[in-house]
Parts: sequence; structure tokens; C-alpha cells
Amino acid sequence: MGELHYIAFEDEADNIKEKVESYWTKRAEGFFELRHDEIESEKAKRWTSEIDALLKSYPALADKKNLNILDVGCGAGFFEIILGRLGHKVTGVDLTEDMINKANEMIRIYGLDADKVKARMGDAESLDFDSETFDVIISRNLTWTLPHPIEAYKDWYRILKKGGLLINFDAEYAKGAHNLKSPENLAHKDIDDALKDECHDIYHMLTISMLDRPDWDLRILKEIGFTEVVIDETFGDRIFKERDEFYIPDKMFSIKAYKGR
Repeated sequence: MGELHYIAFEDEADNIKEKVESYWTKRAEGFFELRHDEIESEKAKRWTSEIDALLKSYPALADKKNLNILDVGCGAGFFEIILGRLGHKVTGVDLTEDMINKANEMIRIYGLDADKVKARMGDAESLDFDSETFDVIISRNLTWTLPHPIEAYKDWYRILKKGGLLINFDAEYAKGAHNLKSPENLAHKDIDDALKDECHDIYHMLTISMLDRPDWDLRILKEIGFTEVVIDETFGDRIFKERDEFYIPDKMFSIKAYKGR
């Protein structure tokens, strides 16, 4: 599983993507409300502080006031708001049209400049951007849903500028699929059981669910060519301190990967 030649049958991959898109289309309205509430919460301040400090810790990025950032799997626009508020140019991409509409609605609600902060359709595994376009690529809770995660990582490497940074926040959600109906899974408490079962089925269609992460990510990113890869398995504990409506039992980790000059 560690090789760069990660294989999935194309018809199977298309089927997974269709199911993922269908699931998130059904979740779009409720997810929008949850992310809006998160933007208004103390967690948004923690996210902002963590990401801003991380960006400033890299010499190639520290002196740039207006970074060009791509948010892959942008959902309802959470990173567009917090990064846009920091003055960066942010482009969000998502496979689900309803999520893109919600992300652009969120951008309008918070009065950000639509020429600098926007969301559009895009496939995370094959993005239609020129090579070396972005200073930073950021993603949250996306990689675990991808039929071809290695192809995605390779494409993200391609469109990152030299000296650029990949920041990926994720968790082994598929391995914790039984947590969907757990009383501790407060972020999913208002989702009906039929949707939870649909999500559970998607989990078990994904080859990535059998991998040991984030160790697997560390190895693959280095093989692709990132010169520095750092894993932080305590990240989620710093953001999700309270067991509130945003809490999920599965432990979130962060991955930062630097593309050398």
C-alpha cells in the first residue's frame, strides 16, 4: 500500500465519488449551519491562531502578507472566512455543487471581497490549475474520502510553488465508523440514522480506511518529493477542547509538508 502506484478501478472510484457527492449534497444545509456556528465560536479563534502561527514559521511564507491559498474540499467555506480575514487570497474547491453554493453564501455573509475569496467546483484528485500556482494548500477532513489519495497528493505537490506548504487536517474516520452513532459523537447527533448508515457504507468502500495514518501519509509525501513533513497528533486536542456540538471522538491530526525550493 505504500507504493506510489496506488490502484483503484476507475468505475469503482467513480462510484465512490458519486456516493460522496450525494451524501454531502444531503448534508449541505446542516453542514452550513454547523460551520457558521463554528466561525462564531472560540474554535475559530484557535484555528486562526494555529494556522497563522504555522504560516509565519516558514521563511518563504513569513514575509508575504497576501498568500495565494487553495482550500481543497472547502465544504461550506470555513477556511475561506478565517484565512480571508487574515488578508490572504483564498480559492476553495469542492466536488459538491451545493457545498460550493453554501461556501459562496458564507463568503457573502461575512462581507469578504469576492475577487479575493471565492469557491468553485473542483476534483481534489485532478485540479485544473497550472503548476506552481499556490503558496499554500490547506485541507480539512477530505483525504480520508478519496479513492486515489496518492494521486491527490501528487497533484497538490504539482500546483504548489517551490517553497510552498501543504497543511492537511484529517483523522482516521473510517476506522472509527462505529462512532457515528455514539452518544459522544456530538457533531453528528442531529443527522438521521439513514444518513449515518450511508456515511458508514462510504467509509468501507475506501482503501485508505485500511492504511495506518498518519504514518502512511508521512511516507508517501516524502516519496512524492516534499523535503520536510511534520505530523502533529495532538492538534485536535488543542482545537476541540470542549465536548460540544463540534466534538467528534476520532482524533484529528495535522500534517504539514514543505516543497523545497
